[in-house]
Order: sequence, then structure tokens, then C-alpha cells
Amino acid sequence: MKTWFECKARYDKEQENGNIKTVNELYMIDAVTFTDSEERINKELSEYISGEFSISKISRSRITEIIDDYNGEWWYKLKVGFKDIDQKSGKEKVSSEQVLISADNLKQAYEIMEERLKTVLIPWTIQSIAESPVMDVFYYTEAEFDTKQANKKKIESVEKEEVEEEEFED
Repeated sequence: MKTWFECKARYDKEQENGNIKTVNELYMIDAVTFTDSEERINKELSEYISGEFSISKISRSRITEIIDDYNGEWWYKLKVGFKDIDQKSGKEKVSSEQVLISADNLKQAYEIMEERLKTVLIPWTIQSIAESPVMDVFYYTEAEFDTKQANKKKIESVEKEEVEEEEFED
């Protein structure tokens, strides 16, 4: 499962009327850690933004899936509820997931989600849908992801060895 981070970038942007305005824009980035997300967002934005910019906020996103199959003009955030029976209490419970969809309008985003959920066997409802402030989404390529995962495992292995050595010395 992918881990999505929300990154806000602050920079001066030229408006259509020629004025310069400082903006804060939200981007989604697929990353392994906070450090990785900062490194990747700086790399990605340096290709698109001329001049200086700063990353004003990075946070782990509650988005569980991003659907970008339709090259829509806007991003829409949907909250989808899935009904299930709690095995212990026997009561109905609803678990929610947040999905980000690229679409041209609210209706199209709803229809895309509805089409995706047709094969789901448990009852579901689209609880909310709204236009999202996300400007763009940056995915990992498979090669980048494999390299990051391998590096992360190496670091965890070294940290574990250091802890074991400390325990052995005591």
C-alpha cells in the first residue's frame, strides 16, 4: 500500500494580470518517510517552479487511494463508507476511506468512484465529495520505490545490529 504525504509549497507566482502573488499550493507525493517526501517534493517542484520556493508543511495524508485514470482537470476528494458487521458485538459498523480522484467535474468524479465500487461485495456509500485544493500528484516510479525500500531495509538492519550490540555489552 502506498503512503501519501501532503506537501505545501510556498512561492511567488505570476498571476494572469501580471501581478506577483505569494501562494501556498498543496501537492500529494508518494514517499516512504517524511525525509523522503521532503527530498522528492523539492526535486519535483524545482522542475516546475522558477525561482525560490519553500516547503511550508509536510503531513501524512489520510488518502488511501488516488485514481488518476481519466486525466481530469481537477482533483476531488471523496469519503467512502463501507458497512460491515462487528464480529464481537454483532452490530453494524461503518469504516471510511478517503479517495482522491482526477476528474473534470463533481458528477464525473462520482461516476468514476461508483464504477470502481460496482465490484465491491459489501455495502458502501459515498458519504461526501468535494473539490480538493491539490495541484498535482507525484508518484514513485517502480525503480525509485525499489531503491528506497532497499535503502530503508539496510538502515533498519544496521540500527537493529547497533541495538543488539548495546544489549550484549550490558
